Amino acid sequence: MSFIKKLLSLGPKPVIAKSRYITIEEAKMAPFTKKTRGQGYGTLMRPDVYYIVASVELGNTTTKCILTATNLNTSRTYLLDKTVKMTRDIRPPKKGEKVFGETVWHVELTQESVADLVKDTILESVKRSGISIEEDLDFVVRSTGVTAGFASPKEVGELIIALANGCLEAGIPPSKMSPSISKDSLPKKLRDFTLLDKVMFDGAVVSVVPPTGRAVVANEMEGELVTAGIKAGAKWTEVDYRNPCISMDFGTTLAGRIVNNDEPYARTVGNFCGLAGAISDAIIRGTEKVDQRGGAALDIYTRDILKKADWKAAEEFASRAHEHVDIRKVPEGRERFGTVPVDPKAAYDAGTTLIGCDVGKDGDEIPELTKLGHEIIESTDIHTLFATLDHVSANVVKRLIIEADGEGVIQKGSLLGVTGRAGITGRKPDLVLEFAKDYFADVLFVSDALALGAAVMARCMNSMGTPHTPLGGRQGGPCILGPRRKLQQK
Repeated sequence: MSFIKKLLSLGPKPVIAKSRYITIEEAKMAPFTKKTRGQGYGTLMRPDVYYIVASVELGNTTTKCILTATNLNTSRTYLLDKTVKMTRDIRPPKKGEKVFGETVWHVELTQESVADLVKDTILESVKRSGISIEEDLDFVVRSTGVTAGFASPKEVGELIIALANGCLEAGIPPSKMSPSISKDSLPKKLRDFTLLDKVMFDGAVVSVVPPTGRAVVANEMEGELVTAGIKAGAKWTEVDYRNPCISMDFGTTLAGRIVNNDEPYARTVGNFCGLAGAISDAIIRGTEKVDQRGGAALDIYTRDILKKADWKAAEEFASRAHEHVDIRKVPEGRERFGTVPVDPKAAYDAGTTLIGCDVGKDGDEIPELTKLGHEIIESTDIHTLFATLDHVSANVVKRLIIEADGEGVIQKGSLLGVTGRAGITGRKPDLVLEFAKDYFADVLFVSDALALGAAVMARCMNSMGTPHTPLGGRQGGPCILGPRRKLQQK
């Protein structure tokens, strides 16, 4: 920090990567941004080609179809459309349908009801964006944060199948949901951008491999996607958010990873799990201004809701809320932590530290948070209540960092990336940075990281890297294509 900034007590500002929109017409115009060889007049140029991916996400609070378009010359990912529905509005099970799980808020799910919601969400998104599924859409990635109502991490597979059925019913062919086996099986426009003839997809996403052995946490894929998505979002900033790094996703449930800087592939040395936005949602329900079954803070959030907040009172209320929040290394013997199915033995056998966030034990003290929310709204106002939520989330980040640091899994030089509605709205970035700046050189806040990660996942599965502007590898380092080829040739 400069002398003048110190003199004026001006600290560092949060680095926020905001998603940018593009239309399908703009994507098809294909201007030129990359020279293939030569200089000056007569230089050969490679036209921009956009890789269009649908991220289909079923969450505890929201269900989304987010369409992205990635410029394969620049590695920058744009949004085409973002269609969001409330998961609580999923239709109830019909007679004869089998309930296979539920959201953290006890909304029951069947294969058929999930498929219907997913189909409707996709079709609405496709219509709004004006894309053609047959001609424009290149790939679909399905993911879910709904894990609370499942008996084990393995049972999430049934939900993934339901998501696939919804995609099929929306008219998406199976070929757009699985990786290509060769360069020739890709559309012509993409063949110049794939490295399938040089490297195969071996499970590593932006140079990070997941924990080995059995699944260690039910929402492992979510952690993988948000880590990749924050790396993609960083392309809109000057931050080199590559390995080693830490990602935290504050959706209803908590997801994320702690990644070291091994090469060519870094290892996942830590996983986050448990509750995140659900903490804020529990407090907001005490206001009785939202649905008691699936109401969320985002239902009544507005940009100016913090203008008249009493921040000192909010900080005190947040401290009281955290008396019910349990953040620690997940002990062996637990099958759930923060309602999410976990397998700590498998994690520790694989050398991965599980750090969880709970409210009481498996959410049994959530009613206490709702009572606190009622007290806040009765004694102050909605502005102070939302300020309380900002402090609550910032304190979760703080305690997660302290726990990870105490376990010795934060590698020197790591950067922190935060995403999710309960991690990047309001003044949360400023409050997080106030503490995190002592641990990390840079802290990055990214919107829609899960969808950005889906775009990255789709590229990785088809070996569509950008060696000149890599997403994988170490901070400041080159592309790892060479070391990957050597590794795969062994």
